[in-house]
Amino acid sequence: MSRDTLLIWGAGAIGGTLGAYLARAGEDVLLVDQVEAHVAAMNAQGLTIEGPVEAFTQAVRATTPGLLRNEYCRIILAVKAQDTVAATAALKPFLAEDGFVLSAQNGLNERAIAAEIGAARTMGCFVNFGADWIAPGRILFGNRGATVVGEIDGAFTERVRAMHATLALFEPDAVLTDNIWGYLWGKLAYGAMLFGTALNNASMTENFDAAAYFPVWHGLGSEVMAVALAEGVTPVGFDGFDPMAFMPEAPESAARASVALLAEHNRHTAKTHSGIWRDLAVRKRRTEVDAQIALIAEIGASHGVQTPAIRRLVALIHDIEDGRRTQSWATLDEVLAVCRVS
Repeated sequence: MSRDTLLIWGAGAIGGTLGAYLARAGEDVLLVDQVEAHVAAMNAQGLTIEGPVEAFTQAVRATTPGLLRNEYCRIILAVKAQDTVAATAALKPFLAEDGFVLSAQNGLNERAIAAEIGAARTMGCFVNFGADWIAPGRILFGNRGATVVGEIDGAFTERVRAMHATLALFEPDAVLTDNIWGYLWGKLAYGAMLFGTALNNASMTENFDAAAYFPVWHGLGSEVMAVALAEGVTPVGFDGFDPMAFMPEAPESAARASVALLAEHNRHTAKTHSGIWRDLAVRKRRTEVDAQIALIAEIGASHGVQTPAIRRLVALIHDIEDGRRTQSWATLDEVLAVCRVS
């Protein structure tokens, strides 16, 4: 194992998909995951990618954190948002002094990573492809999506150009940007809506197609954009989603058109439900709602921006996690009621 080995910390839906593709493309990859059965399966049989995009099994090297050795210049962090702080602390001893961590996660995790290892050793990344961890050694790759990389200070450095070239081995249309925060905040607007779709058992498309619930998607998107504006961020669209349609001055017709595009985009993927829904309905575990969505309300409060729909959404997700509510249209109605008042 050399310093130039690409270490991927977290071999689930995102990290596993990236790892399999990059290893197949010839990158020297080492996957780190805390699930021993997953690590054992990958080492014994390879990592299997399933689904409509492509199906293959790739030989990979994998280890648990406790058996990791050496230092690495490039580490991709792909754990759940709520595990970011702990994972960054755990990987820190293995990060070379001149190395960096790239966050291939959902949310604003670059903030937490930079607080732990320093902004100069932190790189931003945005991914929107659809994938699910199915079982040890198996990942469903449901659909391709935007992949974007950028330094968190917007600089076009030699290392970010090199990482862009590496990610292009996975996604040929990968984007190199000087506005990674714009993409991350744009994804947060969409992400808040996906948390909303997880409040019931309908598919993402069924949720976005339901005209009666447009105020929910409009309300959530608008609140995220209001906070982004207060942060001084210029949001960027992706895969047909236009965050500018949820800006304060945007006409309602623009938001309706954007929601319709979300329904259409998700109509053509094998991943019919979000990973959030899978966490609640299938894996019966806590979601990323605090690290991703509650954080929006906290940042908003620091600017005096009110986020009633976001706060109600977070409370309802917690209710489902703790067994106080079921996933149903009636639960989504609770957010709808707040949006109608707002």
